Amino acid sequence: MIASPKPGCDIPESALEKSIPTSLIREIIDGKPYYYKGYQEVLAGNVNEEGVMGCSSLQSFIVSYLVRVLLRSIDESRYLVATNEPGLHVDKRNNLASDILVFDYNVLTIDQINLNYARVPPVISVEVDTRTELEDVTESKYVALKTMKLLEFGVEKVIWFFTETKQIMIATPGNWTTFGWDHEVVLMPGALCNVGQFLRSKGSRFA
Repeated sequence: MIASPKPGCDIPESALEKSIPTSLIREIIDGKPYYYKGYQEVLAGNVNEEGVMGCSSLQSFIVSYLVRVLLRSIDESRYLVATNEPGLHVDKRNNLASDILVFDYNVLTIDQINLNYARVPPVISVEVDTRTELEDVTESKYVALKTMKLLEFGVEKVIWFFTETKQIMIATPGNWTTFGWDHEVVLMPGALCNVGQFLRSKGSRFA
């Protein structure tokens, strides 16, 4: 996994001083660490770290579908489709992670691809559900805060898919819209997806 903070990222000192292992931090927003959902089970010794870092089979099924749509539709000589929770280092107080990030190689040049988080904005950010423990903030507030951070960083489009409510939120600068997930979504020009239709075509009870 590459979502937990890595050497070379400027992590706030207060996060490093916590007794909770930094490997359980999925993101840092405004200096506040957000841990993987279920991290308390790791601290209690009931599961190992990998047991809370992975995603559900439904989440991975949807992410795999979205990645296939992108790879079939975009120019791979120009764009990088990054998965496995690629990280973004926005500034000293903000390290973010997503399920899918699409970078333009003209922005993320080869000399910037290294062992640390990317420090330039992707074209789009895609997430399937929130996978952080939201102990003192509502999901809607967390989603709004993270989305704003991404847009302010320069991301052109932020897309969220929510499996529980079967909804999609698409945010671009100045325009935030929510749809049911039977709505056809333009991930990138020429890359269209319809999660509800895809799940029905596979016979999923979650369609």
